[in-house]
Amino acid sequence: MKIQLAEHYGLCFGVRDAIAQAERLAEQSPLTILGELVHNPVVRERLAQRGVQEGTLDGASSSTAQVMITAHGASDRKRAEWREAGYGVSDGTCPLVRHAHTQLRALVELGCFPVVIGKRGHVEVEGLTGDFPEACVVENEGDIPLLPQHARYGVISQTTQPVEKVHAMVGAIRRARPASEVRFTDTVCHPTKNRQNALRKLIAECDTMVVVGGRNSNNTAQLVATARAAGRTVFHVERAEELDPAWFRDAESVGLTAGTSTLRETVAAVHGRLLLIADSLSTAIAR
Repeated sequence: MKIQLAEHYGLCFGVRDAIAQAERLAEQSPLTILGELVHNPVVRERLAQRGVQEGTLDGASSSTAQVMITAHGASDRKRAEWREAGYGVSDGTCPLVRHAHTQLRALVELGCFPVVIGKRGHVEVEGLTGDFPEACVVENEGDIPLLPQHARYGVISQTTQPVEKVHAMVGAIRRARPASEVRFTDTVCHPTKNRQNALRKLIAECDTMVVVGGRNSNNTAQLVATARAAGRTVFHVERAEELDPAWFRDAESVGLTAGTSTLRETVAAVHGRLLLIADSLSTAIAR
């Protein structure tokens, strides 16, 4: 059984920096993160061991004086609520998520009706739309007829959406509203694009895929969905211990990738266990 690691995988710079920031803050004073810093249980456990608490972005109430916005970002309105309540607010928002906020605001200031292509209810999407109550979230083409009639639409996307899907959705909006101007700014982040492109290369060469990442991580889920849509056998795990040798009895080539909130050491552990499984299967066949 051959094992091939993706060219681009795992932790992106935005998540890496947010984790480092949280660890520095926790050394200085008690800290509450307003939600899951990143959607990865291994990271959350590591932070909990350092005394970091998890709270919620809503309510502006915490047992610690210092709080932190997650890498997924938040609306300006939510930030203001916490500061007005007297808390010290540190911002762990990924710069590329912050860029998406800036682009949406710029479109609104041009007179466009705000549209976000993304997963409804996801913390990043809620942050993007939080300052624009009228904004519409579009998950699939079935949502497009629900857009209110407007002369101009300003469209961005959640940073972890598949870029092909985003472009297809923009095209569908333009077809559904031919009399309207549709301004689109591509806010899918480069780490997401790199991991999706690297996955496609693995799909072309492997019959089985292992994707490592949190089960509630959107970008990890998109990697899983892409591989399954291509007809590959896919196993989504959060840790190396979850791998079952029985899964790979018929596998000839296994591709390994990971979402942008997955630690490199977690991927290394999964890779190491896959190598052991491959060796044991080879030995069993030889017997």
